[in-house]
Amino acid sequence: MDSERFEALIDAILAIILTIIVLEIPMAADGTWEALFEVHLEFIIYALSFLVVFNYWNYNNNVFSIVNRVNHKVIWLTGLSLFILSLLPYLTIFVAENFNSFLAHAAYGLDFVATAIISIFISNALKNSDKGNIALQVAFQSNKALYCMLALMIVGYIIGYFVYPPAITLFCLISIPGLWIIKKYEFR
Repeated sequence: MDSERFEALIDAILAIILTIIVLEIPMAADGTWEALFEVHLEFIIYALSFLVVFNYWNYNNNVFSIVNRVNHKVIWLTGLSLFILSLLPYLTIFVAENFNSFLAHAAYGLDFVATAIISIFISNALKNSDKGNIALQVAFQSNKALYCMLALMIVGYIIGYFVYPPAITLFCLISIPGLWIIKKYEFR
């Protein structure tokens, strides 16, 4: 199967996820700065969730720019990844309403961790689905960046469990630029 229609599906699902997330931000009770400040946690978590979804889109956009073909394994793994990512609107509100809860941040982080783990399987499935694509083979010769991303998230879980639960979400956020920095220097 050519990848263009599949890319369009991914884009559509991500657009819906972002729309749901933004619709869940509560309105300020009135037109005062105090009322606006009361929803600051919801807005911060929305911004983080936006970055997570945008990062997912950006990563897939970069990957699929060099992909010529996808097979059923790539489709189903990506579908699973999108399903897990589609839980983000719920988890965004869960964290915003329970900001100091370990469970809320752990669930939010688990969504992130599961998506990263599935991305490793997707990269292997992509390599196998298009073995003649040299650019794809070179791009996925190592999953070092994704493993480093997972390591950062594990550090966040440890700090979150023992010290400060929002550290889980913070380390998920830190792992996004970490992924891109490692990827950038991996090909030099």
